Amino acid sequence: MAIRYLHTMVRVLDLEKSLAFYKLLGLEETRRMDSEKGRFSLIFLSPPGQPECPVELTYNWDGDDGLPSDARHFGHLAYEVDDIYAVCAHLAANGVVINRPPRDGHMAFVRSPDNVSIELLQKGDALAAAEPWASAPNIGHW
Repeated sequence: MAIRYLHTMVRVLDLEKSLAFYKLLGLEETRRMDSEKGRFSLIFLSPPGQPECPVELTYNWDGDDGLPSDARHFGHLAYEVDDIYAVCAHLAANGVVINRPPRDGHMAFVRSPDNVSIELLQKGDALAAAEPWASAPNIGHW
């Protein structure tokens, strides 16, 4: 089973202050995505010369109301996997709850025993929709 670190997500309340802080630490903005539909921004910052080690700042334009009561500003760890269906099947077979199944063949979420959210992302293009994942419901939150 191959696995590769992708990023760590941190939810921020004041985007400009957070950007200033991380830039003060020496991180550089490497990528940005603004979603008008989702009303959020994702800003990736990395140490110079280390684009493979980003922190993702997630800024919700309308605030963080409505997040689960146990939500912290730390969001999740993200890992790219070669076969998201195989990884989720392996985890489920070993008692791990798949909180957000990979219905889209691209993304899934699980939680560690310490309640840390882990995002799994399919390497390359999304896999074709397949059961049991295509119709699997969300369980809890991530």
